[in-house]
Amino acid sequence: MNANYKQIFQPFTFRSGVEVKNRVLMAPMTNFSSKENGEVSDEEIAYYQERAGGVGAVVTACVYVTKDGKGFPGEFSADDDSLLPSLKRLASSIQEKGAKAILQIFHGGRMSPPELLPDGQPISASAVAAERPDAAVPREMTEEDINRVIKAFGDATRRAIEAGFDGVEIHGANTYIIQQFFSPHSNRRTDKWGGSLEKRMAFPFAVVEEVLKNVSTHSTKPFIVGYRLSPEEAENPGITFEDTLALTKELAKFPLDYLHVSVQDFWGGSLRDKEDATSRVVNLQKHVGEQIPIIGVGSLHTPDDVVKALNTGVPLLALGRELIMEPKWMEKVEAGEEGTIRTTLSKQDQEKLVIPTPLWQAIVNTPGWFPVVD
Repeated sequence: MNANYKQIFQPFTFRSGVEVKNRVLMAPMTNFSSKENGEVSDEEIAYYQERAGGVGAVVTACVYVTKDGKGFPGEFSADDDSLLPSLKRLASSIQEKGAKAILQIFHGGRMSPPELLPDGQPISASAVAAERPDAAVPREMTEEDINRVIKAFGDATRRAIEAGFDGVEIHGANTYIIQQFFSPHSNRRTDKWGGSLEKRMAFPFAVVEEVLKNVSTHSTKPFIVGYRLSPEEAENPGITFEDTLALTKELAKFPLDYLHVSVQDFWGGSLRDKEDATSRVVNLQKHVGEQIPIIGVGSLHTPDDVVKALNTGVPLLALGRELIMEPKWMEKVEAGEEGTIRTTLSKQDQEKLVIPTPLWQAIVNTPGWFPVVD
């Protein structure tokens, strides 16, 4: 191994006591490949196993916690105890390759496609459609809806524990339900769940508390709880970086293991102020990194990119598309074979790279998502 890369392979111990063998995780990425009933497919199991040998942990694609929160075709589920065998199979398949298994738990809110929902009606904090073509107007959630969804995040956590996962990641990013309650764009409520910045934090905090309560009640060993967030929104009104600093300072007071910052580019600046080129990830590390570990992500293609990012003080990094193109990314770096890491996808590579067909079709049919060559 190149001596410059040794820090990538340093172990890290989370607040909960769970240790990962190195500083790189597999990022959560939707793969559209589960069964219609929410079970994990054989293709998904093979896909994860191919990528779980080198990284310290795998954060799975998101699972919906209630049927009215399904966000993608081919998304797997943790909304019912009948799915425990499926969840157990996924957790053990990741762990047997040497990585910790972290289940990302999710509700799509107003971003859930109506055709995937039992009654065809998305729900959200308020009846405000997303700013995208043909977006459905969601139904404003009642108090009963809110309490039901909060409890569902806790129930999914209990199932993750019973299935043998090493942790859960609360998906509070990417404009989904938890972010929708925090955002002044999607949350126009005037009750205890909306209005002021503090009231817009109420739903995220209630979800965190419910998840942590279930960990305390059901887990007999250290168990990771992380939280993923998007630092800004482009919409007006929308989440500002100052809003996020307030949120993260409060989240750091909970016994969470990490904050995972969801951005396209680790070094990318503000969505709202084009003159502010300061990395959102590094900025959050500066403000709250001493209180809670930060996971960075985004366009870290080479081991030199990863080392440069670690040198900012951010302790953990997630690789996404890089591990789709090169499942053995970590193994090649450790073996001193970083020059053989794939940086493009050939249209003949699907079988070799163990990529499920629905994900492969999405890759080759979405221009610019991946560098695909003939």
